[in-house]
Amino acid sequence: MKVTRHMTGPGNTWLTRFRAAAAALLALAVLAAADRALAAPGAWLDQEQARLRLLAAADTIGAGETVSLGLHFKLEPGWKVYWRSPGDAGFPPRIDWAGSENLDTAAMAWPVPHRFSLFGLETFGYGDEVVFPIQARPLQAGQAMLLRAKVEYLTCNEICIPRTANLILDLPAGSGAATAGAALIESYLAQVPGQGPAQGLAIEKAVLTGTLDAPVVEVTARSDTPFEAPDILIEAPPGFSFAAPQVSFAQDRTWAVLRVAATPTGGGVLEGKNMTLTLTDGQRGSENPMVARYAATAAARAGGALEAGTFAVILGLAVLGGLILNLMPCVLPVLSIKLLSVVKQGGRAPAAVRAGFLASAAGIFASFMVLAGAAILVKTLGLTVGWGIQFQQPVFLSVMAVVVVLFACNLFGFFELRLPAWAQGAASLGQRPGGTQGEPSLGGHFMTGALATLLATPCSAPFLGTAVGFALARGPAEIVSVFAALGLGLALPYLTIAAVPALATRLPRPGPWMIVLRKVLALALVATALWLVSVLAAQIGLGGAAAAAALLAAFMLALWLGRERTERPRAAALASPVLAGVLALAAVTLPSALDWREETARTVAQQDGGVWGAFSQAELSRRVAEGQVVMVDVTADWCLTCQVNKKLVLERDPVAARLAGPGITAMRRDWTLPSAEISSYLAGHGRYGIPFNAVYGPGAPDGIVLPELLTGEAVMTALERAKGG
Repeated sequence: MKVTRHMTGPGNTWLTRFRAAAAALLALAVLAAADRALAAPGAWLDQEQARLRLLAAADTIGAGETVSLGLHFKLEPGWKVYWRSPGDAGFPPRIDWAGSENLDTAAMAWPVPHRFSLFGLETFGYGDEVVFPIQARPLQAGQAMLLRAKVEYLTCNEICIPRTANLILDLPAGSGAATAGAALIESYLAQVPGQGPAQGLAIEKAVLTGTLDAPVVEVTARSDTPFEAPDILIEAPPGFSFAAPQVSFAQDRTWAVLRVAATPTGGGVLEGKNMTLTLTDGQRGSENPMVARYAATAAARAGGALEAGTFAVILGLAVLGGLILNLMPCVLPVLSIKLLSVVKQGGRAPAAVRAGFLASAAGIFASFMVLAGAAILVKTLGLTVGWGIQFQQPVFLSVMAVVVVLFACNLFGFFELRLPAWAQGAASLGQRPGGTQGEPSLGGHFMTGALATLLATPCSAPFLGTAVGFALARGPAEIVSVFAALGLGLALPYLTIAAVPALATRLPRPGPWMIVLRKVLALALVATALWLVSVLAAQIGLGGAAAAAALLAAFMLALWLGRERTERPRAAALASPVLAGVLALAAVTLPSALDWREETARTVAQQDGGVWGAFSQAELSRRVAEGQVVMVDVTADWCLTCQVNKKLVLERDPVAARLAGPGITAMRRDWTLPSAEISSYLAGHGRYGIPFNAVYGPGAPDGIVLPELLTGEAVMTALERAKGG
């Protein structure tokens, strides 16, 4: 039998221990290698809406003074984390490095974020995936670094959930070989906005426009390549909310103007505050600090404390502007009504004359108060407000055309209203030719004043623009006061005759010659109606305007057929007014209800051709930056003063020749249709109505605003001043 013995001597004991130690060392080496493989890129921490980790650009600490790190988020679809300035809600990720070893400082950078608009709130952040680059500085370069990061962040979708994550990253000392995460960190580092045009973007100009209580941040930006979808992110002290920008481009899209409406939420004033503007376009970004300053004058941005002397001056300008409005081209069609009203006073009692002209003044005042109330309502609703903007509405134009035609038909003698004594003649200017001469009604005089006011609103007389701009930039009390002063100015001629009735009673008594005068004045009103239809054509197209003209002609025919004749059947006498009413209603509603818009796609360049090009704020800024002189003309088909300025000044030499010369660019923008861009541009200069003309250049980068009524001398002087030294 063979006996097997276990050797337990010293040699075998040493061998066993050696093998055990070798196995242990091998296991430790494997574990160390495995731990190092995990540590360099960092370990993912999975949470419900996001996965996150710390990663490093190198697998060891290296010998450099800084270490490139990254906080890496991967988010579930629809969820986001926030930028450093989250906007109207949220908070950005925050890192607490307590417990880290060999760490001096760690600065986190913020790549270009995305805008999220939801329920009227504007927020900025990141969806899907983002890496926040971090530059860490060790206390001792080249020594191992142990990083412990407590990350607090907010994830939001339809709801927001705050989260806390504890991340660990160990970086031993070594040569610092690059990891797979290096390229990822570098790609997001390239998206961090820089200052100046490092990424092909630059903010050329940033100013405040609008008013103190409703400021607008206006940014002129340039790009080396055409803009795709530029955005501007504004960081300001607490107490302000910023809307999404309105963007306009130059033709090649390398220049853009971004206008951001600001809302003071804490009752403060944005002017003078330090802000940071971040211009973005896709993954590119440029960051620029600025101090908020207005480009407009103090009167243009009025919104702070108002001195009594200043307000008195504004009211005086309003009275003077309203008085001059009587002589403006927009009011000339109404002079026929005024003239007939004066002529009819010949031989009448002074008391009757006084009452009639006071009624006309009351009509003017009442109309201005209606306009003031409408302006307050529109401004309260946050909509565009301006002088004469009702002429941008097709229904208003149609109503005015029907009213003017009704007055014309009355002057032609097609009808005479039979109303109660207290209201007789409310829509009648006098007795039908051949009828019994009676007392003109107070209602008729009141309607004359109201119509004169409504047809006067497309014009902006000298001093009127300043007063209206001041009022619309402030509150309800100032709007009512300034509009009342405007009404006083427009009504002054009526009030003068009411104070001195002899000015009217000494005129020749009415006679047969008035029949001819009435028909001449009726033709003037028909011409006014045709002008209103031409403005309507610019808004709803030629087809819609032609339909309106045809319905107005049928309306006049129905009134003519309904005129009083002894042989007229009773059925016809009853049917004519009904038919006229139906046609009037159709003329008001039908043209603007149908879709004629295919004929309205026109540009200013197509209309005017020649020297005038289309206006663009971005193109304006670019031309001025290049040293050119630019003249801007804001016009509209419904602005008769604008047309007078064109015919008498802008399209005549020497102004026309100078605008066609070298070094000068002429830009024109049409406001016949509503435009928020034009409203913002005008408000930036403290104006809310047209005509508006301004000249820009190296010597006047903020523009020289010209008077409402242009003269050749004023334009030529402004062009020379804008050219500079």
